[in-house]
Amino acid sequence: MRTVIHLMRHGEVDNPEAILYGRTPGFGLTELGRQMASEVARVLVDSGHEITGVVSSPLLRAQQTALPTARAYDLPILSDQRLVEAWNTFEGEAVNRNRLMLAHPKYWKRYVNPLKPSWSEPYSDLVSRMSAATSDALSQFEGGEVLMVSHQLPIWTLRSFVEGRPLWHDPRKRECSLASLTSLQFENATLKSVTYWEPAGKLLERAADMVPGSSDAGVATGKGQK
Repeated sequence: MRTVIHLMRHGEVDNPEAILYGRTPGFGLTELGRQMASEVARVLVDSGHEITGVVSSPLLRAQQTALPTARAYDLPILSDQRLVEAWNTFEGEAVNRNRLMLAHPKYWKRYVNPLKPSWSEPYSDLVSRMSAATSDALSQFEGGEVLMVSHQLPIWTLRSFVEGRPLWHDPRKRECSLASLTSLQFENATLKSVTYWEPAGKLLERAADMVPGSSDAGVATGKGQK
């Protein structure tokens, strides 16, 4: 029995103040972000993917990203709190406007354990909740394809875990760009492959909300991001 879980990162977010928004309510997609979400839905349909379930983080940007695919396949959007963004002690601060502020001595006590990490949700907790959400989707939609919309760090951490890499990492090297898909293919309950792809890659060169991370599209990163 073949089941595919497509872990999708949300599209570009409207964040003119360049803050680390994390779990803060609001923060919907830009017009470009909505185009990214629509492009992913179009590519999935045109390439013959049979999406049988759509599950999303409850945050606005994720729900808006899931909407075009849900509409394209006439499916409801199921919310799963386990797909939410990682909590972070810098949430609400404009760290994306000036990352040098992170070097200020007043923040040093937050960096006591970068392997955990001590300033954010532990990687082990991210793996636990993302694995549980994936396992439940695998059971609920067995034999189909599921779109699960989440956020960069939770997706990248789960991918690192299943591919056997250390969970601590350089954020600039995350391969999880805006509106990208990290697809997990299972045979019954056994993971057989992990594929990364960017259905909306042609839109990334217009994005201002790209970093940290890399892109197969080879575009320049913008200034602001979470």
